[in-house]
Amino acid sequence: MKRIYIFLGICFALTWSLEFFMMANGGLSSTFGLLMLSAVMLIPAISTILTRLITKEGFKNFGIRPHLKGNVRWYLSAWFLPSILIGLGAILYFLIFPEHFDPTMSQMVSQYEAQGVALPEGSMTALFISQLAMGLLLGPALNIITTSGEEIGWRGYLLPKLMDKFSPRLSVIISGAIWGLWHAPVIAMGHNYGLDYPFFPWLGIFAMILWCIVLAAFFSFVTIKTKSWLPASIAHGSVNSFASISVFFTIGDVSPFIGPLPVGIVGGAGVILLGIISFIKLGKEQTDLTF
Repeated sequence: MKRIYIFLGICFALTWSLEFFMMANGGLSSTFGLLMLSAVMLIPAISTILTRLITKEGFKNFGIRPHLKGNVRWYLSAWFLPSILIGLGAILYFLIFPEHFDPTMSQMVSQYEAQGVALPEGSMTALFISQLAMGLLLGPALNIITTSGEEIGWRGYLLPKLMDKFSPRLSVIISGAIWGLWHAPVIAMGHNYGLDYPFFPWLGIFAMILWCIVLAAFFSFVTIKTKSWLPASIAHGSVNSFASISVFFTIGDVSPFIGPLPVGIVGGAGVILLGIISFIKLGKEQTDLTF
């Protein structure tokens, strides 16, 4: 457990220091907000490296080998399943709440016009199709550096250390809850859930913890199956690249806790189901996770 405590101490200290600095200097809307968020995603990997050096653990079982032989299906699942299920969750949301669906994408057009950008007729449809293809086909690869920055820490280091002490299912719950809590300062800055909701920011932090446990179930499942954190990085990239695809068609005031974004219970229904199935299957898997 000593190594876990050192890893978490370094990771939270570095992350929260940077994010509280962001909070005091304009938050997510600051000039360097996006760049700083990308930097934050690298901190779990940095913390892993520092912990391995401090404890003299070394890097023999770092988990970078892809182990593709016999595991291609898990890589394909990691690449495509999250995006497809996010899309299906958005469709489910719009079927239940059709008043929030706008096929003309007028809200997106208005945003561009507010920035002084005049869009030719049909260009918004072309933009949506390009974003759809980009998110589905290229998103996991384009995000691989930043998502690996997180997954080296969460699935590559914390998960196997917890599995030395606990069952796979309990390890997923613990690691997912820690991962969600790690996001607390950015949630308090409005990330994912905004700033205007009851019990701000505690409800958002709690919802993020639950969401991370759901994602951790699938990310951990593909990690255990392949004995590598790489498919978790791919799945993480798939989620990040496709998460906002529904905003093209959204109109009116929506609750982020419901949808159509995947962090809502309806918008995220497909991913939640995937997490539940993965969690159930984890109870039937061997408990060893030695990279």
